[in-house]
Amino acid sequence: MESLEGSASLLREYFPVLMFLVVAVALSCVMILIGFLRGPHKPDAEKVSAYECGFEPFSDARMKFDVRFYLVAILFIIFDLEIAFLFPWSVTLGQQGLLGFWSMMIFLGVLTVGFIYEWKKGALEWE
Repeated sequence: MESLEGSASLLREYFPVLMFLVVAVALSCVMILIGFLRGPHKPDAEKVSAYECGFEPFSDARMKFDVRFYLVAILFIIFDLEIAFLFPWSVTLGQQGLLGFWSMMIFLGVLTVGFIYEWKKGALEWE
């Protein structure tokens, strides 16, 4: 009997979360339905045409990309990872000691090698 009272108490504690989720889903559905019902349904040739930066499509969508696009993506990942790991590391640097310091220096060294690779490949120079 005691376990039933405990589970009922647990359900009472999570009831506001459940209600929040129900209201959020219901409100989202209502907003989508209103947008669907009130929105215009008269597509013309310009609305259904393919859009590519304001120009008519001029080549196949499955064409090969220049390697510089991938190099820029790698560069973004390098800087994104660097910031994601540097901030928490700098906050707890006093508690980590020399092992934490040198492990971060190795990590930054690897990222620097990646940055130099990008630089040598010319990913930072656009024509």
